Amino acid sequence: MKIIIAGLGKVGRILTEQLVSDKHDVVVIDQNPDLVNDIVNIYDVLGVTGNCGCYSVQKEAFAGGADLLIATTSSDEINILACLVAKKIGTAHTIARIRNPEYEEQLRLMRSELGLSMVINPEEASARKIAQVLRFPSAMKLEQFSKARFELVEYRIEKENPLTGMKLSDLYQSFKVKVLIAAVVRNQKVLIPSGSQTLMQGDVIYVTAPPEELERFFRKLNLYKSTARNVMIVGASRMAYYLCKELRNLNARITVIDKDVKKCRELSIHHPEALVIQGDGADNELLLEEGLEGMDAFVALTGMDETNIILAMYASSVNAGKVVAKINRKSFSDLAEARGMVDSVVSTGSVTTEQILQYVRAMHNSMGSNIRTLHRIVDGKAEALEFYVDEGFPFAGIPLRNLKLKPNLLVVGIVRKNGQTLIPSGNDEIQVGDDVIVVTTNASLSDLRDICDKGRPL
Repeated sequence: MKIIIAGLGKVGRILTEQLVSDKHDVVVIDQNPDLVNDIVNIYDVLGVTGNCGCYSVQKEAFAGGADLLIATTSSDEINILACLVAKKIGTAHTIARIRNPEYEEQLRLMRSELGLSMVINPEEASARKIAQVLRFPSAMKLEQFSKARFELVEYRIEKENPLTGMKLSDLYQSFKVKVLIAAVVRNQKVLIPSGSQTLMQGDVIYVTAPPEELERFFRKLNLYKSTARNVMIVGASRMAYYLCKELRNLNARITVIDKDVKKCRELSIHHPEALVIQGDGADNELLLEEGLEGMDAFVALTGMDETNIILAMYASSVNAGKVVAKINRKSFSDLAEARGMVDSVVSTGSVTTEQILQYVRAMHNSMGSNIRTLHRIVDGKAEALEFYVDEGFPFAGIPLRNLKLKPNLLVVGIVRKNGQTLIPSGNDEIQVGDDVIVVTTNASLSDLRDICDKGRPL
């Protein structure tokens, strides 16, 4: 596909890398010539320097329009304008990153009246990710499929964990719970495991099952933590605004701390149910005075990665329940996760790119007929995809054991059209109307028909 990426910040750069690797024809636009030259020298793309909201600049990028324009500049207004211009030129699909909460109530209007294909708010999407983890604090990260009928949780096997030394084929025998280990990360390598795989201390595992089975599994391990009800947030940011909205649905008691008087005032107006305190969130005495040690969860959302890491480490040291930190710099997030400094890390850039790539992958596949959900896991080294099985699927009705699946690929869940959920065995079959969840290290998988090696059963 022909794709224009307008804005070469963190999100724009990650998107460029991924879309080039997916063999798309990419043109990048930015007003900073150094950023454009840098990207052009690294990737096989055309670069245009200028304002992406200008007709002439977009015409230079793709005369006659592109298949898709993705506007990710730092200005909401320029992103909206760029999408409007792209539509006039003839670009079929447009995606705009819009961050200002003041536009929240107008998003539906923007999509319908302005013709935007997708609007993404990074802070809102990241807040939703944090809320998912706080609903299931046993997990480092949590992804949902098929309207939350299936969930995929990321979990680290720590010292003296009952899973240490266990062979995957013995899981059901030991716990009598139907779950599936979809991926194992060991020494920074991703394994799509077989039943003979043995789990080790330090492994990060990705466990998939219906929500009730996941809860039963972690209860059997004596590792289940109930939904966080008392939550402390440091940083009255935009993300905190959206997180308060999400936590309200969990009936959580919320404490927010920030030094900025104006931010505190605005947050308290929009969220009167929250206790908003004007003060230094880096002051350990203030944190303890406001009940840090009695919290079910602590979330660090300041504008500094380093501050968030230090706050998270301190909260962990006083056993402040589930600890989550916003860390945007990849090197910092990798370090924090590898050393176990933080229970869960969220990056607005990663969340944004994941959602945009999901749309692009679906659009590329017959304009969205097959892929329903896509989550990039293990720092983008693997993907968990949900496909809808339509008429004409060539392997329908064939037991999975008789399919020659591609290497490093696992069918981890099936949801029948009547809502029944299955952790598939070799005897189960994929049927028309199913939603099928697949985990793979093959980042180019775009159609369920591609799961079989050479496109044929045994």
